[in-house]
Amino acid sequence: MDIHGICPLLQVFDMPRAIRFYRDILGFTVHATSQPGDDCNWAWLKLNGAEVMLNTAYEADQRPAAPDAARVTAHDDTCLFFGCEDLYGAYQHLRAHGLNLEEPKVAPYGMKQLWFKDPDGYGLCLQWPASQQTHDHWVEDYGIEPKTIQ
Repeated sequence: MDIHGICPLLQVFDMPRAIRFYRDILGFTVHATSQPGDDCNWAWLKLNGAEVMLNTAYEADQRPAAPDAARVTAHDDTCLFFGCEDLYGAYQHLRAHGLNLEEPKVAPYGMKQLWFKDPDGYGLCLQWPASQQTHDHWVEDYGIEPKTIQ
């Protein structure tokens, strides 16, 4: 098999809110939608090789007034990891857009990470190598610029 890339599909409660988050805060471009505008049923977004699709969790005539708490709690099982070299800049950007999150931290396995959630409760993690060993693996795996980590 010759597989290229991955594009997860996330079920969202409020499509315009989800699109605004991924497009206006994270910087994704809306590549395609099921119909024009943000109030659509499906959207495909892209950013620097990262892709995500959003799909409404309910048909318009069946959508409840508020998200189902059990469904949102189940989103804790999902986290999307994105490479991002300037984690402190990303942290400042997200804070400026009203997200309440902690500063980036280094995980025991050598990745500096910034964790937060999208409007539907899906976990998002921006990460970048913090150790020389991890950085050297990323140079090989992703073609990033070789450098010495201090």
